Amino acid sequence: MSARRAGIGAAADGRARVPEGYDPSAFVPFAVTVDLAVFTVRESRLHVLLVERGQEPYLGAWALPGGFVLPKESAGQAARRELAEETGLSARTAGAFHLEQLRTYSEPDRDPRMRVVSVAYTALLPDLPEPRGGGDAARAQWVEFGPGGAGGAARARAGSRGPVGSRRRGPGRPLAFDHEHILADAYDRVGAKLEYTCLATAFCPAEFTLGELRQVYETVWGVALDPPNFRRKVLTTPGFVQALERPPRRTGGRGKPAALYRAGAATALHPPLLRPDRPEGRTE
Repeated sequence: MSARRAGIGAAADGRARVPEGYDPSAFVPFAVTVDLAVFTVRESRLHVLLVERGQEPYLGAWALPGGFVLPKESAGQAARRELAEETGLSARTAGAFHLEQLRTYSEPDRDPRMRVVSVAYTALLPDLPEPRGGGDAARAQWVEFGPGGAGGAARARAGSRGPVGSRRRGPGRPLAFDHEHILADAYDRVGAKLEYTCLATAFCPAEFTLGELRQVYETVWGVALDPPNFRRKVLTTPGFVQALERPPRRTGGRGKPAALYRAGAATALHPPLLRPDRPEGRTE
């Protein structure tokens, strides 16, 4: 059967045309949102950006930042917009940080208002000032995150700066919607990608020491790394980091000042930097 007989083809301007007899009302409409699991390292601890919801559903509950995809934007554009709104960054600055699509969450009852499909993203940022709430958020803040064993389940204590994700520190209040699931998936993704990519540099400022880079791995993985072995691995991996011709930075203590580096051109680690096993009984 030819394309013309099937009722499909292209309009004069080259765009695809709607088939004759197509009825969009035959399908139940649904909304599309974006949710962001935004991680940073602050004071040697892993933090996640949470917002306190200012309206129903889940009024007063903590949630991941996000919002509805507008009619004239893609999901990726919506994610960048939400990232800028919730962190107070300019759109240009927010666009420079690492942001990647995690997965789609489409359970029919995940939102009590209507059928809502969410495209989730995870972002890695260097330490930033306190965020601001945007949209329907009453406020936003960086909250300490601790992986709660297998799966990295998360909890947030509403109205406090206590840690999320730690089963050993009390149940707290669940995050709104299915955001605990999204946050756990995002944490697992980030932890795994540190093994075979150069993603850890996204947590660092433009200029950093190898000690600061090692701290990213130790913070995200929850394990201590051997400094000489880590240094050897980083410096023998082509393109992982690039040494700067700057005066060394004094990092405290009695040791000599540390050399400065910036992210190199490489994106993958060959061989990977495998995550050590956690000490027995340790959950974070």
